[in-house]
Amino acid sequence: MSSRYIINTMTDNKTEIRHDQYLDAKGLNCPLPVLKAKFALHKMKPGEILRVEATDPHATIDFHAYCARSGHLILETKTANNVIMFYIKRAENPLAG
Repeated sequence: MSSRYIINTMTDNKTEIRHDQYLDAKGLNCPLPVLKAKFALHKMKPGEILRVEATDPHATIDFHAYCARSGHLILETKTANNVIMFYIKRAENPLAG
């Protein structure tokens, strides 16, 4: 992994991947979190990282399926306080997905 994606150490000893854009999809249900992420990723440059926070329990399945179809890469998925966080690296040449 490139040094560009080295994890930052936060003050409470938790770690976070550096990201270029942030999308708050909390409170939205399927398919809105993935659709909003798709539009955000479309505006980003290849290799940039989008951090998405979602509360929809189906988001994990939806994001993994979307990224598998489109070619984007999920770098990490983690859950804290019922919020699912995705770190998604934009593909060089995304497929229609």
